[in-house]
Amino acid sequence: MRTGVTQVPLHGGHCPPWLFAKMKELGATIIQVIVYEYGSEEVLRRLSDPVWFQTLGCVLGFDWHSSGLTTVVCGALKEGLHESQGELGLFFAGGKGKVSRSTPEEICIAGEKYGLANNLMKLQQTSRLVAKVDSAAVQDGYQLYHHFFVFNEKGEWAVVQQGMNQDIRYARRYHWLSEGLKSYVDEPHRGICGTPNRNVLNLVSHDNEATRLASVELCSENPQKILKIIKGYTQKTASPKDTSHQLTLWKDNIEPYPHLIMPAFHHIPRANYLNKILYKLYEEPPENYVGLLQSHGVGPGTLRALAMVSEVTHGKRPAFQDPVRYTFAHGGKDGFPFPVRRQDMEHSINVLKTALNKAKLGNHDKLIALRRLASQERRIEKRGSIKN
Repeated sequence: MRTGVTQVPLHGGHCPPWLFAKMKELGATIIQVIVYEYGSEEVLRRLSDPVWFQTLGCVLGFDWHSSGLTTVVCGALKEGLHESQGELGLFFAGGKGKVSRSTPEEICIAGEKYGLANNLMKLQQTSRLVAKVDSAAVQDGYQLYHHFFVFNEKGEWAVVQQGMNQDIRYARRYHWLSEGLKSYVDEPHRGICGTPNRNVLNLVSHDNEATRLASVELCSENPQKILKIIKGYTQKTASPKDTSHQLTLWKDNIEPYPHLIMPAFHHIPRANYLNKILYKLYEEPPENYVGLLQSHGVGPGTLRALAMVSEVTHGKRPAFQDPVRYTFAHGGKDGFPFPVRRQDMEHSINVLKTALNKAKLGNHDKLIALRRLASQERRIEKRGSIKN
């Protein structure tokens, strides 16, 4: 399983219409070849690999280090493969901004149009939950604005979503894959790419399992008790050695921590709002942390408040943890390492389309030749890395 995070600088501007048209055509052809050769599952695996995804954007001629690569590549694949979704058994939903919020509806539309037998409601819940994890449970200062959901006829899926941090002018991309995923809230990301940030509250880290359990248990406690602890905490009057608030989850003598340092972003919500949410959770306590995440109205602030109270009551401090050569295939939109060469791009499209069409008719020579070229390149790279 390959899932992870990529971090790229925010860039302005737009993709030229002529380039986007070529990206749609070439991107669609590449995906069709992968499906034909390896099946739709392989497309999901590759989309969930942040390095492969970045490489795809480079091959399609976009800026190798631009935040726009994510949104434009996903848009090109969605539009370029719109008419062939049924044939491929691969379906695309979501996108940037307002389009991302229509993902559950688009999943349902695809299911009805193509008569899919898989559980569409479960896929819709997955889409919402994955977005909630990276927007609320992973508090790294990046606000999600892009959510791209890809699934096949078997109900297997991959997600590519991105958030932005306007203060530092960077975007962060998150990749998910259903294959091998054991938990949505315990280390769902692997193979992380990018520079780690300091002071990130990652509530889906395995080290925060105790915090998650405590947060769920707190939902069954009287909200007034929780609000009193928060008030005392914020006024710096709560003693870390005070065990009067100890709940039932930990009865052992755990070494307490004096305080929890919160980042500047994602403040605790205003008292009235937090009071309302806590009473709602108290009336219908979630069974687990996934249920807590899925509760309406629960956002970063509520999760931070519960994590903070978990430290005071249980003495468990939350843990704070937090490909360029393919640009030379056709060039880059920004002119680096050179402007996109339309003729080369059109040639690549024609070669792939011809190979795919001949393979469908029983002649696999061209696809076999392309496969041999790829194998030869890997052998050369391996020899080079050994020498270095």
